[in-house]
Amino acid sequence: MLHGDISSSNDTVGVAVVNYQMPRLHTKAEVLDNVRKIADMVVGMKTGLPGMDLVIFPEYSTHGIMYDSKEMYETASTVPGEETAIFAEACRKAKVWGVFSLTGERHEDHPHKAPYNTLILMNDNGEIVQKYRKIMPWVPIEGWYPGNCTYVSEGPKGLKVSLIICDDGNFPEIWRDCAMKGAELIVRCQGYMYPAKEQQIIISKAMAWANNVYVAVANAAGFDGVYSYFGHSAIIGFDGRTLGETGEEENGIQYAQLSKSLIRDARRTGQSQNHLYKLVHRGYTGMINSGESARGVAACPYDFYNKWIADPEGTREMVEAMTRPTAGTDECPIEGIPNQKTAAHR
Repeated sequence: MLHGDISSSNDTVGVAVVNYQMPRLHTKAEVLDNVRKIADMVVGMKTGLPGMDLVIFPEYSTHGIMYDSKEMYETASTVPGEETAIFAEACRKAKVWGVFSLTGERHEDHPHKAPYNTLILMNDNGEIVQKYRKIMPWVPIEGWYPGNCTYVSEGPKGLKVSLIICDDGNFPEIWRDCAMKGAELIVRCQGYMYPAKEQQIIISKAMAWANNVYVAVANAAGFDGVYSYFGHSAIIGFDGRTLGETGEEENGIQYAQLSKSLIRDARRTGQSQNHLYKLVHRGYTGMINSGESARGVAACPYDFYNKWIADPEGTREMVEAMTRPTAGTDECPIEGIPNQKTAAHR
């Protein structure tokens, strides 16, 4: 793990994250103009960072947030489509991989169903290697149709990459899912706004540590007329320590080199903090001392996860009993979201 240079090597993957200024757009033409701006930035960044193998832009960087539902549906993209074609040309020209946001991607039943919030991982030939749809839209505000799975793909120089989006990262389950599938770098693209700056910085660092994984965060910056975005895009080592982090500046960039051999060696030889190994080899020292298996216990000891898989509806009822039975609350009602008062009159 290296920070401070502009290079990379056969062993290291040069990763850049961008504090892209949150755009406020309304039409397809405006979106495509913004896509060309991002494409130009990719090419320019490669000139300044010749070792850059992967460039990452935040959630909403392509479309901005369409606060008007009609505009959101009208500007929703297809994958592949006009937007991805422009990104592909930039990746080929710069000879770089990229992670780009599409908010939204048209649902298969468009326009009868809400669009997806989608990320793509594109290689340096302009080919889409991974398409991820946000599993945990930021309810109650975001109206995206939820995705249903994570992926791991072979990225630049063979580094194994997973994509997640913004609010996904507040749930430890998704980080573990990606890491246990073999991800060595988890990319978290977000359009996160105040007041949750400190919490978001903390959780990405903690999840890198807990999952022995590199993390790259690209966040929006600026004010779009509704929200103020705090930036702090960052590249984090698999030991939970930050290699490089931007401030709140619009279009700020950070860059670091991620060693493939180092993370693989750490996962192979690490002992007391090898969280992936220890999770499915619980208590092996005590079992060895008891004359039992040197491999510890593999079975899941957590009742919640067993119940959730076996009985999702019963688990939902259990959680509603300790939280609330409706999506919204009558003490802070949000238009279009049923609460205990409005639900009672349905």
